[in-house]
Amino acid sequence: MVRTEIQLFLANVPGELGKLSALLAEHDINIDAMTIQDASAYVNELFKARGKSLKRIAPAASYNSMQKDSADYALIRVLVNQVETCMDLLTRNGYLFDITPVIALTLQNQPGSLAALARKFGEAGININYIYGSALSGDPQGLFVISPADMTEAVKLFDEGM
Repeated sequence: MVRTEIQLFLANVPGELGKLSALLAEHDINIDAMTIQDASAYVNELFKARGKSLKRIAPAASYNSMQKDSADYALIRVLVNQVETCMDLLTRNGYLFDITPVIALTLQNQPGSLAALARKFGEAGININYIYGSALSGDPQGLFVISPADMTEAVKLFDEGM
């Protein structure tokens, strides 16, 4: 249920994902789940958070510059079957990355499964920072990765038999 997600930035150019995935494959590291987004969306969220908290982490001009530069990169979030081996490999190959705990669940591949899960989080007052997942049509289950705002409370939901 609780897994370690690796977050890294790649140059947003053709071939970079191929290099990364080939490197992992060469070392028998399987990708269980992945999402990729333009890093400028990530910087945009930082700017929005700055506005909500009223904390000046950096001046607005810095964020504008960061947003322009960040379009050159992709933010990748990935779950792999061998986290320690993957982190060592990424370090040895010069990748910059971070790790964070997430919840990985298999959900029934039917209408309403995600709604029921999201409702439970909402009723418990736990915000979901982001979620990604999928299932193939016809498969009975899909894998979903959830980043809750409060991991401790989210884990309690499952310990209580969510």
